[in-house]
Amino acid sequence: MRILIYISLFFFAAFKIEAQESKFSQYEDDLVVLLDQLRSAKTNSKKKEINLQFKNKFNEVLQSKDALTYPFSRLKTVGVIDSPDKQMRIINWNVEQEDFSHTYTCFVLHFDKRRKSYHVTELKDVSFGMPSHPTEILSANNWYGALYYKIIPIKKGSKTLYTVLGWDHNSTMSQVKLIDVIYFTGKTVKIGSPIFKEGKTTKKRIFFEHSKKTTMSLKYEEDRERIIFDHLSPESPSMKKFRSYYVPDMSYDAFILEGSKWILQEDVIGVNKSSGNKTETVLVQNPKTGKIEEKEIKKKWLDPSSEDSKHVAITPEMLDDNKELKKKTEGPKIDKKDKRDPSQVSFYNDVNNKKKRRRKKRRNR
Repeated sequence: MRILIYISLFFFAAFKIEAQESKFSQYEDDLVVLLDQLRSAKTNSKKKEINLQFKNKFNEVLQSKDALTYPFSRLKTVGVIDSPDKQMRIINWNVEQEDFSHTYTCFVLHFDKRRKSYHVTELKDVSFGMPSHPTEILSANNWYGALYYKIIPIKKGSKTLYTVLGWDHNSTMSQVKLIDVIYFTGKTVKIGSPIFKEGKTTKKRIFFEHSKKTTMSLKYEEDRERIIFDHLSPESPSMKKFRSYYVPDMSYDAFILEGSKWILQEDVIGVNKSSGNKTETVLVQNPKTGKIEEKEIKKKWLDPSSEDSKHVAITPEMLDDNKELKKKTEGPKIDKKDKRDPSQVSFYNDVNNKKKRRRKKRRNR
């Protein structure tokens, strides 16, 4: 009897999941149509109208707790970002205006494990009425607008703070990468927290404004528990006051996680992750058959600074100095076919030249 009950429960749960997925799939069909209309709209008024329809329809879908796990994979131009602990999800998108500025819409989904409750909060973009780089803790109704692409949960006592990495179009001259914090007090969403330390200064969020002509890397390295990023410098000293002329200078800084704080460390070394493959397959010609065949070889990194390396980096000045040094130290050129003692070459040449002159005189007589 118990077995029959378990089987019945299993099939009921499977049917419920399938029905829920079917319902979400139908919702997603409607959202795809609206999103396509939004992306093809030409005027600001039309974009605003369709974006409102799209946002309201999405809000309906998100009220179900299953929205926390449904992939929404067909909404190609909408960012769906999950936290590693699966307790939070950010869904956000941008709309480009006729003057090339951007507006942003963002929903924050959160499941409160202690209270067993699920909440959906919309972050409202009011960036046109606030400082470009706000420094205070913000509310959901007072948001600067951005696209988030990474969530990093950290513990502060019993509370979880979600560090987020984001991007903002900003202006025609500059763009912004940013690091911020989202956390929850009951149903309320808070944005910003004093957990970023730069020397003796503590900040609630970090902005990196830089030139539109370049891109800036800002990413989280989980194995090192650090957020590593390009260091920005002005293109020339005279442009120091203008962030739209700041570009990466080929050095890196990082915020290192220490407890519940992000501590700035300058001049760190960026290391790419190993692919894990110790061999690679290459195409080579078989010397016997002449056919092109695949061959597996071991990967080996050659340190350019090692004594075994055949490659040595030199400047043009070093090359010129090297040529002059060779002229002074090489001495007379020696025919490779001449197997005589090199130190006696000059002597043998003098004797031979005398013999040649004598023969020539005899012929002239």
